[in-house]
Amino acid sequence: MRRKSPESTPTAVKKRAASAKSRSGRLSGDADAAGRFYYKGNRHKQLRAFVATVKLGTLTRAAEALYLSQPSVSLQLQALERELGVTLMERSRRRINLTDAGEALYELARPLVEGWENLDRDFQAKVKGLQAGKLVIAAGTSTIQYLLPDLVRRYRERFPAVQLQLANVTGKDGMAMLREDKADFAVGSMLDVPNDIAWAPVYHYDPMLITPPDHPLASKAEVTVEDLSPYGLILPPQRLSTYRLVDLVFQQRQVPYHVAIEVGGWDVIKEYVAMGMGISIVTGICITEADRQRLAVRNMKQFFPQRAYGVVMRKGKFLGAEARAFIDLIRPGLLTYRDYDESGHSER
Repeated sequence: MRRKSPESTPTAVKKRAASAKSRSGRLSGDADAAGRFYYKGNRHKQLRAFVATVKLGTLTRAAEALYLSQPSVSLQLQALERELGVTLMERSRRRINLTDAGEALYELARPLVEGWENLDRDFQAKVKGLQAGKLVIAAGTSTIQYLLPDLVRRYRERFPAVQLQLANVTGKDGMAMLREDKADFAVGSMLDVPNDIAWAPVYHYDPMLITPPDHPLASKAEVTVEDLSPYGLILPPQRLSTYRLVDLVFQQRQVPYHVAIEVGGWDVIKEYVAMGMGISIVTGICITEADRQRLAVRNMKQFFPQRAYGVVMRKGKFLGAEARAFIDLIRPGLLTYRDYDESGHSER
């Protein structure tokens, strides 16, 4: 009678099958773990490409910002849509439009991506107490000259190691800096607030009529818009909001007026008025005690709108510690303003 080898017995066969199954399970588990790890690693890249594309408006700009090729960015976006099982973007020749699902993802992903990109800087700020870092604030000339000096002085006293950059820009250029993340926030006045921008007014200034001290209007008990009509106005350039507001008031009241000199800069305007070259309507932010000694100053809030100045930023913007510290100097708790946490469609 022929004897069976130990390896060919039913018990041995079962053991070998169980062992193979166990090894297969371990290999499968290792593959799944590797797949999950690979998936998570790529998800950050995909979201980074997605956020950059939405923020900058086109695949070309996103690729340039990320130092990638345009096909690479496109493939990452396609992979993200495939893995999430939704369409995130509607692509046109000129720019990218978000679907509802894309809007929802952008609102969630943007603070995560921006927080990750700022992690090193914010960590250093936490550990060293704002001993390192950079803060970029966009503002107009009048804001930098009259509103920010005391705030900058206090900020520098508390955080001397932070590199502070005040970008002197027009309102349009300031908006572009905010949307392209070239500025942390802006400080200034706004007439029209786009959907993707949040504005929290803090300071309010009355409109002021300034004339030479010996001007006929200086001694008049009450001055109306009609009283200004015979005299030449000295105003900022037409592209600026002050000119637009003054023109709007005269147009609404159907009062004729003429501009004698159009020139930029409140200091220049005040100097020309003091020299007797005309009169002007200026914002109270630029009136100093020295100005009241050489000019006749009259409040015109009865006829012209008040101007408000405050913090301007892109909705949903992730602010670093340097920016939050400066805004707290402007007004503690200002960042609890709800619109800062909302997303909005860009109107570029």
